[in-house]
Amino acid sequence: MVNVSYDPWPPAPISTERLLLRASRPSDRERFQKLFGSAEVGAYVGGPQPADELERLPEVPGQRPGVFVVDLDGVMIGLVMLERRNLGPADRVRPENGEVDLGYLFLPEFWGMGFAAEACTAALTWFDEVFPGEPVVLCTQTANQRSLSLATRLGFVEVQRYQKFGSEQWFGVRAAASAPPGR
Repeated sequence: MVNVSYDPWPPAPISTERLLLRASRPSDRERFQKLFGSAEVGAYVGGPQPADELERLPEVPGQRPGVFVVDLDGVMIGLVMLERRNLGPADRVRPENGEVDLGYLFLPEFWGMGFAAEACTAALTWFDEVFPGEPVVLCTQTANQRSLSLATRLGFVEVQRYQKFGSEQWFGVRAAASAPPGR
């Protein structure tokens, strides 16, 4: 297993056809509040955060390794996260260091336009280049059909379903990419 450490963080911004994946900045704070406070966004991730929690967000929210702000024409529209954490079923979790989990959140007005697929593909391509051989996992509620569809399009294969947070969860794994030629 590869030990994933994002040092230094952040990497250079990643450009796609329409988007820029970059580190968070102070001007994103209001968009983070809108994202985390949205009932639609929170529907499958524990609900929207209360207003008092949103007010306590740091000046530069999301400023941690593995978190990419998804930027469209200079404005934050969502997040893609590749973080080492322990979210999967108990028999899959590696408590000593977790597994690299792909997560994504987008403001509802940007759903259904392919932005999540484009941003996640770019983040996973970056990850495969920097950490060849490391698999990526994804957990989502089975009720979240949009997320399940995206997971399978991104190459995640269902490994297990399990109950957690009062709902059936889907756990998928994306096989590790091999090292690019010349590495």
